[in-house]
Amino acid sequence: MADDKLSLLDTNTMNPKPARLSKLHTSPTLGELLMRVEDAQSDTSGPNTPRPPHRVLDLTYACSSVPPSYPFVLSFNNLTYSVKVRQKMSLSSCFSKNNTTFDNSTLISKVLLNDISGEAREGEIMAVLGASGSGKSTLIDALADRISKESLKGSVTLNGEVLESRLLKVISAYVMQDDLLFPMLTVEETLMFSAEFRLPRSLSRSKKKARVQALIDQLGLRNAAKTVIGDEGHRGVSGGERRRVSIGIDIIHDPIVLFLDEPTSGLDSTSAFMVVKVLQRIAQSGSIVIMSIHQPSYRILSLLDRLIFLSHGQTVYSGSPTSLPRFFAEFGHPIPEKDNRTEFALDLIRELEEDPEGTKSLVEFNKTWQAKKTERNNNCHDGPKLSLKDAISASISRGKLVSGAPNNSTLASSVPTFANPFWIEIMVVAKRSLTNSSRMPELFGIRLGAVLVTGIILATMFWQLDNSPRGAQERLGFFAFAMSTTFYTCAEAIPVFLQERYIFMRETAYNAYRRSSYVLAHSLISIPSLIFLSFTFAATTFWAVGLAGGLQGFFFFLFTIFAAFWAGSSFVTFLSGVVSHVMLGYTVVVAILAYFLLFSGFFISRDRIPPYWLWFHYLSLVKYPYEGVLQNEFDDPVKCFVRGVQLFDNSPLGMVPNSLKVDLLKSMSKTLGMNITSTTCVTTGLDILKQQGITDISKWGCVWITVAWGFFFRIMFYVSLLFGSKNKRS
Repeated sequence: MADDKLSLLDTNTMNPKPARLSKLHTSPTLGELLMRVEDAQSDTSGPNTPRPPHRVLDLTYACSSVPPSYPFVLSFNNLTYSVKVRQKMSLSSCFSKNNTTFDNSTLISKVLLNDISGEAREGEIMAVLGASGSGKSTLIDALADRISKESLKGSVTLNGEVLESRLLKVISAYVMQDDLLFPMLTVEETLMFSAEFRLPRSLSRSKKKARVQALIDQLGLRNAAKTVIGDEGHRGVSGGERRRVSIGIDIIHDPIVLFLDEPTSGLDSTSAFMVVKVLQRIAQSGSIVIMSIHQPSYRILSLLDRLIFLSHGQTVYSGSPTSLPRFFAEFGHPIPEKDNRTEFALDLIRELEEDPEGTKSLVEFNKTWQAKKTERNNNCHDGPKLSLKDAISASISRGKLVSGAPNNSTLASSVPTFANPFWIEIMVVAKRSLTNSSRMPELFGIRLGAVLVTGIILATMFWQLDNSPRGAQERLGFFAFAMSTTFYTCAEAIPVFLQERYIFMRETAYNAYRRSSYVLAHSLISIPSLIFLSFTFAATTFWAVGLAGGLQGFFFFLFTIFAAFWAGSSFVTFLSGVVSHVMLGYTVVVAILAYFLLFSGFFISRDRIPPYWLWFHYLSLVKYPYEGVLQNEFDDPVKCFVRGVQLFDNSPLGMVPNSLKVDLLKSMSKTLGMNITSTTCVTTGLDILKQQGITDISKWGCVWITVAWGFFFRIMFYVSLLFGSKNKRS
């Protein structure tokens, strides 16, 4: 709906708004605007600067005059959205005579949006206002396609054409309320990585750098360009600077539509004004800016073009800020001259919400008001509007990148799903992760220290085991503990993805890169560290414990350790994609790994496991590397572990003199009809493998199955991201 009035603001503290009588399709793009517009800080005046009285000049369009032309118009009609919530049951109702049964599954429908309509135009900022719980964020999510189509009623169109999800992802961006950034990257690096993701391959790196530098100046971040973002443990940029960086990473590709969820939340007045001033410049570059805001200041209000006030999901006002005084005056509650308009409106809405009738009267008055305005606007006829295809083509020709589409392409090809090919995404994701983690070496150092200390303890505990019956039993204990340790040390991977989860969801929601690129990149960059950890553990324990096989045996042991690290890391990574809480993730990992060890075959051999639990034995990740290293140690048919009198070592007869043991062997020889002396080999390594039930899979088969488990869980991690990170309300 077109506003019937325009306002010209005459102040010394901010630039006056031009009456939009010229066509906005000649407005400069963001890339051009960044190079010539003064920094936002220059728009803030000192606290002692005298300010002339504010004057508003209303210019009413005559029907004969030429109305402005808007290449992009985002319209939304009759948006309605409700959710099912569990009904709260009072204690008295549970024991009332009429309540013979208690149904815990009683659900009621709660309306979050109720028949919301409006439009946002290129070159303008539309702000959604209201108290907490009024539906501000829900409306932004509805317009940004973050609510499932099945649940949301109504329509959202761009230039009269229904917006498809694929198209909207490419031409829009969504800035979340929380600043989700990599803590150890600098401001400049953060924006540069965003440029690598969102800007096309056809754009040279020097041009991408120039674009980043211009954006840094526009956002007022020049002094913080080389400062890391920071977190709780690392000092970084301020809150206002973090917010501007969050906006910057989403506008680097110059989107046509920009959604923001309370971008000024938690900022001081000056920082908030600077943020909205930046948004105004983005809008003037040829974008539609739609944001929610809690309570804008007087200066911020002067930058806004359209307002929508919500109360319990219903529209109580929709129009320009300049129409607010007349609207509430006709409603019977005129705004005092010295009062902030939005503060007065929000306070009045809160008062009405506390009334038994609620805001029903205001909602009905707004409908009447909108009907009158629509009737006036219908008497005037706008010029022909551009189709969506022509508007996008015109936008691209003016320099808006839109993922780097060529000028002469059709609509379908002008909005490719991703800006870059698969392999470039992998390189950028890997480089960013390595850069961020390399500045926190303590994380890998702690894991390396845990592996090294465990290796030293095992090496000194099981120092140079002999080939006696006890030595054989101690080898079994060493291998069981060593293999389980490799899996438990992988638990540190749980917080890695959980810390990146919301960054990943934000970036993939608008097609910064493919989910498969993320999974593959993180799989590849994990391999070098796993190799180093594996070599550290193997080199510390293999020769110190006195394991068999020489150099060939060492490399097999090393490869098995690596396979175990790979499978364990993949398993924990998969769980981090399913479980959203760190402590819950640790609990689940520790419990499942304990079950894997229980069913690995160390505590009870496969032949002794009850049939109804045998399936878990084959699912155990510890089983396969454990059986592999056992075969590497005991597969020599010549090597003997029990000779003659050693037969009695693990029995009560082990305490009797050796001479008596020799006599017992002679007696056994006569009974069995075979000669058993004190040096006769009774048990070889192959016999030990049979006793442990390790006969069905070869040692290399065990290793390759372990590696396959790792790939399986990486694929499952991808599936969990594919279906678990839709970033949409149901």
